[in-house]
Amino acid sequence: MYQLIKGQERRGSGGEQPLVDPSTGEELGTVDLASTEDVDAAVAAAGEAYSEWSRLPHVERATIMHKAADILDGQFEELAQAETAECGKAIRLCREFDVPGSIDNVRFFAGAARHLTGMASAEYSGEHTSTIRREPIGVVGSIAPWNYPLQMAAWKVLPAIAAGNTIVLKPSELTPTTSLIFAKAFHEAGAPAGTVNVVAGNGPDAGAHLMRHEDVSMVSFTGSTRVGRTVLEAAATNAKRVHLELGGKAPFVVFDDADLEAAIHGAVAGSLINVGQDCTAATRAIVHRSVLEDFVAGVADLFGRVVIGPTRDEATDMGSLISFDHRDKVAGMVERARGYATVVCGGEAPQSGDLANGAYYRPTLVTDAAPDSEIVRDEIFGPVLVVLPFDDDDEAIRLANDTPYGLAASAWTTDLGRAGRASREIQAGCVWINDHIPIISEMPHGGYKQSGFGKDMSHYSFEEYTQVKHVMTDITGAARKEWHRTIFTT
Repeated sequence: MYQLIKGQERRGSGGEQPLVDPSTGEELGTVDLASTEDVDAAVAAAGEAYSEWSRLPHVERATIMHKAADILDGQFEELAQAETAECGKAIRLCREFDVPGSIDNVRFFAGAARHLTGMASAEYSGEHTSTIRREPIGVVGSIAPWNYPLQMAAWKVLPAIAAGNTIVLKPSELTPTTSLIFAKAFHEAGAPAGTVNVVAGNGPDAGAHLMRHEDVSMVSFTGSTRVGRTVLEAAATNAKRVHLELGGKAPFVVFDDADLEAAIHGAVAGSLINVGQDCTAATRAIVHRSVLEDFVAGVADLFGRVVIGPTRDEATDMGSLISFDHRDKVAGMVERARGYATVVCGGEAPQSGDLANGAYYRPTLVTDAAPDSEIVRDEIFGPVLVVLPFDDDDEAIRLANDTPYGLAASAWTTDLGRAGRASREIQAGCVWINDHIPIISEMPHGGYKQSGFGKDMSHYSFEEYTQVKHVMTDITGAARKEWHRTIFTT
């Protein structure tokens, strides 16, 4: 059962499809898909729950969320194993990043739920007291991707319900299990039935219906920029509020004064996290020409030492891609790049042993590609790092910004002035200095340009999931107000 509607697990009525472990190619079971009728039922359940959940005192919402965090703590290993099996990612990443980070998100938003405040009261007109109310929007429809199913469920659900909304979450049909476990925890903790609903259907049917649903007041989507445009068009049919977190092509700028060892290690970690299936992953290393050769040699050496292996083995550094189709897409981009660039290392799938049965692909380093080439411009979403040279700081910043995306970036330098310039001038929602990838619950995540708009995590996310109301109260007690004379004088 992969639907959670009105607090109850139920089968979807949209047919079945296999659930596959991409690291082995073995079937884990089947997913019964949500139909448009299932989406209707989930939206109706969320609408019914909204009147109760939105009116709960903030402390009561927070208490339920804290209890949910405790429940999820008790399911830590179950969550890690499910995430590993369905995503093909290494168990170490699940245990040390995905699961603890998601539970920390719950605890952060449980606390934040008690601090939803507006501006202080004041008599701006002299005759009225103006106050600001920050109120929930209603039923939120959210679509989450397959690369971080547990974390994306957390990023979608938590700010929405902490602000008093209810939600219908559509996880990827490839990776539904951890989203279902996550959602159930809130009902087990005491949230009204229907506060958090899960419909595991495909995009063209369940996803499209959810985005266009007349009883959904807001849509939130994380995924590709191409699909994000479709979401915008769907939301425009009835002027829904929209939150989009889309693709990325993160620059990794290495200046000539950088700590080169740190930059090399950072490039390997930043480009290979989750097998490169991360919209903030380092994909374009923009390196000063004077250190280019040493940087390429160092990264190639470390790439060769990354352990690719069984996903449940703690010694494994890197698991498989999400599917064989996606592996073929990544491989196709690399193969086409051989015609105009140099593949320094990697560029192949394992051809023998157990790894040949899974959607694995070796860490790949590419040089000598033109800035306007496919492998530099387009999102690869795999373990591929492209290296570009630069000669001066102006060129470095220009190359960093030479992309339609703007989700994340990093700059590597020991010069405070250069670090300040990079943080000011690189057009991205997050700029790391001398690191790449770390995220924390207290700070926002979201993009510039075609990487979308709106923020996940942090108090800033409440700007997406609340609406501001101005309440203006007369304090004079006068029956006739001075401004009335502009309308009538009798």
